[in-house]
Amino acid sequence: MSNTIWVLIELENGQPARSSLEVLGKAAKLGRAEAVVLGAAAAEVAPTLGAYGAEKVYIHADATYDNYLTLPAVDTLSALLNDHQPRLLLLATTYELRDIAARLMVRNNLGLITDATDLAFTGEELQVTVPWGGENVVTATHPHQGTGIVLTRPKAFAVEQFDGRTPEVETLSVSINSAAQAIKIVDSVDVASEGPALEDASVIVSGGRGLGKAENFQLVEALAKALQGAPGATRAIVDAGWLPYSYQIGQTGKTVKPTLYVAAGISGAIQHLAGMKGSKYIIAINKDENAPIFSVADLGVIGDALTILPQLTEEVKRRKA
Repeated sequence: MSNTIWVLIELENGQPARSSLEVLGKAAKLGRAEAVVLGAAAAEVAPTLGAYGAEKVYIHADATYDNYLTLPAVDTLSALLNDHQPRLLLLATTYELRDIAARLMVRNNLGLITDATDLAFTGEELQVTVPWGGENVVTATHPHQGTGIVLTRPKAFAVEQFDGRTPEVETLSVSINSAAQAIKIVDSVDVASEGPALEDASVIVSGGRGLGKAENFQLVEALAKALQGAPGATRAIVDAGWLPYSYQIGQTGKTVKPTLYVAAGISGAIQHLAGMKGSKYIIAINKDENAPIFSVADLGVIGDALTILPQLTEEVKRRKA
């Protein structure tokens, strides 16, 4: 079996999701990268994927994939995998792609590795790097029989550019049966927000239990706004009901890699570190000089975040004036 690697491209508002482009670039470095795009915008998206590493793109421009969850994509991919048997199917870790990967694994009796942060071939053997429990890293592999499925951790790879690559495009003629249209999307709600999205922000200011109470999170938001960044949070304060899950950073939340990460009142549990330790620069503010967060910080400030955050915000504003 050759090292042909497929990537399922998720579409967001008719465009390839950044997370899928990250995975596509990694696939192109591992072997022959081929993309699969399903949805009404597939034909428009396909030619652009050569610039991100795809040598071939399979498309099915049917709006059914956009309007019905999971099952149409699973049916189509199952048929394609049986026909072509690529070495690997790589998917970014998103809610829908996780569901698709799990169903493909069960339906086709394939191996699935989740939460991968790196992949490499040693000879003929694929080695997948997977963080385990926040502190440890293990190496997993697939047997050579059948296609292996790997879900990659967000922000594990950069978006790569491959200038001058024009992909071959193959249009699929798959019939989507009515049984696959059992789970329909009846409504979509956009949550209004200000500033950059947490996953894409170059500056993030996060708050933890050290803020004391929910009302004090406004101090985090004020500094994030002054820095033109995004506010984030630990699982502890999300679980406490201070903020919605969309703010959560960590092993069970979002993985971020900003240029600057400010951790205010965050002790530094390994689950939180797993989601932000890839940040280029980390500033930690905590009253406890022995807090684990200081072990990964480039700059540590020992003090009360409730006092220091307003001072930082005012200083940033003063320098911008």
